[in-house]
Amino acid sequence: MSQQPTPEEGELQRYSATAIARYYRYRPWLVFWRSLTIIWSFSLFIGHLQFDRWTHQEEKNKYKRASELRTLLTRLGPTFIKVGQALSTRPDLIRKDFLDELIKLQDQLPPFDNETAFGFIEQDLGYPVNKIYKEISPNPVAAASLGQVYRAILFTGEEVAVKVQRPNLRPVLMLDLYLMRLCAQWFGDWLPLNLGHNLTLVIDEFGNKLFEEIDYCNEGKNAEKFAANFEGDPDVKVPKIYWLYSSNRVLTLEWINGYKLNDIDQIKAAGIDPNDIIKIGVTSGLRQLLEHGFFHADPHPGNLFATYDGRMAYIDFGMMDQLEEITKETIASSLVQLINKDYEALVEDFVKLGFLTPDTDIEPIIPALEKVLGNALGQSVADFNFQTITDEFSELMYEYPFRLPSKFALIIRSLVTQEGLALSLDPNFKIVEVAYPYVAKRLLTGESPQLRRRLLDILFKDGKFQWQRLENLIEIARTDGRFDILPTAQLGVKYLLSDEGSYLRRQLLLALTEDDRLHTEEVQRIWALVQDELKPQRLFDVAWSTFRDLATPAVAALVPKSSD
Repeated sequence: MSQQPTPEEGELQRYSATAIARYYRYRPWLVFWRSLTIIWSFSLFIGHLQFDRWTHQEEKNKYKRASELRTLLTRLGPTFIKVGQALSTRPDLIRKDFLDELIKLQDQLPPFDNETAFGFIEQDLGYPVNKIYKEISPNPVAAASLGQVYRAILFTGEEVAVKVQRPNLRPVLMLDLYLMRLCAQWFGDWLPLNLGHNLTLVIDEFGNKLFEEIDYCNEGKNAEKFAANFEGDPDVKVPKIYWLYSSNRVLTLEWINGYKLNDIDQIKAAGIDPNDIIKIGVTSGLRQLLEHGFFHADPHPGNLFATYDGRMAYIDFGMMDQLEEITKETIASSLVQLINKDYEALVEDFVKLGFLTPDTDIEPIIPALEKVLGNALGQSVADFNFQTITDEFSELMYEYPFRLPSKFALIIRSLVTQEGLALSLDPNFKIVEVAYPYVAKRLLTGESPQLRRRLLDILFKDGKFQWQRLENLIEIARTDGRFDILPTAQLGVKYLLSDEGSYLRRQLLLALTEDDRLHTEEVQRIWALVQDELKPQRLFDVAWSTFRDLATPAVAALVPKSSD
């Protein structure tokens, strides 16, 4: 019989559901004992909770049970710790005693021994630790689910963080992912969500990201790509990677001084406004999703810091994902359709995003969407809550042929985590108060043809120009103090006079001269959109700039080119 590969060999270096299933087909005893351990552990915990209810000791033992849950997740290993970390960002879902304990899973886990950690450093970097670092802390300063961090100083004087991976991570992750996939295959149809076979795809997406996360070289590349995206942004800090001192299991990066985002007292004591940090966090998250398409899928407080100068610092880039251009644009327009309560257009966006197949009959879905999401939205935009929307949407997924594209599991996780993090800083936080002005500004100022088409899709309904929607977009965009309407108007004029803008020109003329008469109220509405911003000199500058940009190509075409 040929010898089977170990988890550290060959194709098992990257996540492969087929390869993992083949590996454990020959090791049923491992599957049995791990399953028994998980079931027994949770059965004991649930039994203790039930006993407290029967004996009316829930209040007395609540802190004891919270600590028991944290210990249970820690003992079961990195996969379950990841689940606990996700729950630790949801103060609106988890009661405070459990939340306080789960927060400790972010960077207060039991460390592994220094001898093993320093052994990894020496094996991978090829020198004794005291020859690599001028100074290094004798013990880890933080321990997380996949590794632990030491504080060190290089011989060149830079202060750095040294991340060292936990031993035997791959076999543990493989076995847990294999069991999760088995459960999805066996019990997926019984879950109260209409996910069908896609639940296994969600687990595969999670598995892919976990395997990428335990490759520190991949994390370093992610960090540099993320830094390039935010280059020049005064509000976001990304640590530098020191490649000479890094490997697959060891990552050396710039040390960041700051406060964890859930440490509200220290943030306030430093004179930093938590609301400013919230706004930076949400805006940078939206930029990741809607501009760069490269987003952080695990933004819990252990991975985010408020720096001493009030910036947001990201320090962990293991779990990232990339979106296509069409997905970014459709997400932006979906949010606007949702706020505008245009459920027909929203359903069409769901088809584009893959939540519905193109051959789905959308007619019965539109009123159901209006009923469920209309209740979730409430009476005003300020009532919008992403967690409420996802909860209400689950009802539709059960009753109608919705499916969850695997990539959106990470997007939803990222958005829900960000909202939960913001709620921990401000219990009255409404994500739309930051998100919608950003999306409105993004649509109004976008220079790409794709974004312009999205804006037109939103502004026209049944062939008619929707003035109210344009007014709403501009009014909401103005709530962002950095939004300037005149450059936006300049872009609009250029677009109107271009070949690409011929359709919009015709539609605007029809709107202004409907029934063969000039509608002065429509002219007044156009004027009202910009009159608050008008200053004579500035208006002249914008008009001249627009004329120059439009006239230059025409003049150039008239001037004969000199021959060689």
